[in-house]
Amino acid sequence: MADRFLRRLLVAGATALAVSGLLAAPASADLQKPSQQWLRDSQAGLFLHWGMRTSPGYTSCSAWEKAVTDGGWSPAYWVTEAEKLHASYLVLASFHSRLGYARAWPSKIPGSCTTRRDFLGELVAAAKARGLKVILYMTNDAQWHDEGGHEWLDSAGYSKYKGKDIDLDSQSGFGQFSYDNFFEVMKNYPGLGGFWIDNDNAYWESHDLYRQIYQQRPDYLLSNNNEDTPIMDTISNEQKTGMTPSYDYPQATYTAMPRLTEACFKLPDTGSWWYGGSNPAVSKMLNLGRLVTNSGSSIKSLMAETAMVNGKFPANQEAFNNFADTYLDAIWESLGGTEGAGYLYGGMQPGFWNDGAHGVITIKGDTQYVHVLTRPSGGTLKIRDNGYRVRRVTNLRTGASIAFGQGGGSLTLTGLSGWDTYDTVFKVETAGRTGTYDPKTVTLTASASASGHSGQSASDGSHLTYFDSNKTLPVNLDYDLGAAKKVQYLGINQREDSVSYARSDTEQSARIKAYQVFVSADGKNWGSAVKSGTLPSHRGVQFVDVSAVTARHVRLQITSTYAASSDSSRYKRLRIDETWVGSDYATTAG
Repeated sequence: MADRFLRRLLVAGATALAVSGLLAAPASADLQKPSQQWLRDSQAGLFLHWGMRTSPGYTSCSAWEKAVTDGGWSPAYWVTEAEKLHASYLVLASFHSRLGYARAWPSKIPGSCTTRRDFLGELVAAAKARGLKVILYMTNDAQWHDEGGHEWLDSAGYSKYKGKDIDLDSQSGFGQFSYDNFFEVMKNYPGLGGFWIDNDNAYWESHDLYRQIYQQRPDYLLSNNNEDTPIMDTISNEQKTGMTPSYDYPQATYTAMPRLTEACFKLPDTGSWWYGGSNPAVSKMLNLGRLVTNSGSSIKSLMAETAMVNGKFPANQEAFNNFADTYLDAIWESLGGTEGAGYLYGGMQPGFWNDGAHGVITIKGDTQYVHVLTRPSGGTLKIRDNGYRVRRVTNLRTGASIAFGQGGGSLTLTGLSGWDTYDTVFKVETAGRTGTYDPKTVTLTASASASGHSGQSASDGSHLTYFDSNKTLPVNLDYDLGAAKKVQYLGINQREDSVSYARSDTEQSARIKAYQVFVSADGKNWGSAVKSGTLPSHRGVQFVDVSAVTARHVRLQITSTYAASSDSSRYKRLRIDETWVGSDYATTAG
């Protein structure tokens, strides 16, 4: 019920913003459209890079097609392997610049390899029969036209077809060729789930390709690789590494909810995105951890496996899929139909916990699932409860009751043992949230803000609006509670539109670093700070605790953020989705 209400709220809020001009219609980064719902309800997809250059590699389109068919290729195999990963969709990348630009479907448009057998159509039909979707990868890029010393594009054939000279080896010429292919595919495959587009092409943009796709196929999704293009339904963050723990992929993403976001990563630890003739290892800890942490941030896991010419996966990948099938079944209650907790859907605080512990939390109604991926050094786990009153805690796998207590803003689980190797899941049943003032009763003003992003945007109960300091620091956020009231803590959901660690000099965290808290009776005389400190550069809800005071006015002064001046787009940038004042810490529900 709560999830359905939130979805209605997001749709209604987005519509209102579009009408008011704050968001561009008909498609913009925060819009939620009915065509997206199946992907929002998903947790994972299977990415298939498979084409003419799949090892051993072919230069003849017909020879490749014969090898595929003679090898026993079957769409049912891919669908079954996707189901083992609990994936809801497949992305087929044969028309790929590094794989010979092979179109694994019949086409009347000359220019690159096109098969007589309709592999794409067979896959769409097989997936539909099992309730899965197929999305087609489309490349923008002509630069690999002579990869491996062979010319993969037929400019003469395409020029004859168009009645004019077109160089497919140029970006403009290839843009025209691929543009034509979009429309042919849309005509022939109405049951396709959409397109997964590898960046942009100027020809597509100048010819308004994306809006035409939505007009002709309103049920299609559009996903873009790495570029957060507002008209796209989804942004896919490709193969991010370097974070600690290594499995916590969301640390390297930079797109705020409720924008649909994918994490696109290879299951084999080494090698290319496509089969190169070897059988690389697949790490259970790394890949299960990525899947779980993505789910804990409402990010979809697009997992790439390297199909061989006959469509089968190398032995290590098949073995991982078989393992994941059984492993995920046992805990799917905690993943399927959930959202990431600690963000716009509410929930306790994910991330870095006590004694070296780390994990995420998923939420479904009044139930939250604590996923401990890195266990604490002892037998106790302590998590900020974000005001949720806990009724019961059990081990999801065994059903055994877990001893717990609440106090000081935290839920503490004790006497823990028997940790799972990859993901210990605790089911936390709550009686809802308490101890916070209704944002509608709080007036929030800022000493500086960007146009359309006032301080009140961070205290309106909506994650479709947010406060922006307009790169002004220090900046004050002043809460007026309307009367003198008890103040125990501040809760803050910063906008998750930057990485949470310094990936490079130009990709850094735009989160609060140093802060001070003041209180006042009249909103004029503030006195000395009642609290000073530093917030960690972490994703999810953060808290500023104060020794309980009674005041009408509270000031949160942010004096610095984490991004250095080398990251010009994020230096001094501060954006907050929602923030609130807590009156009391939660206690255990009776």
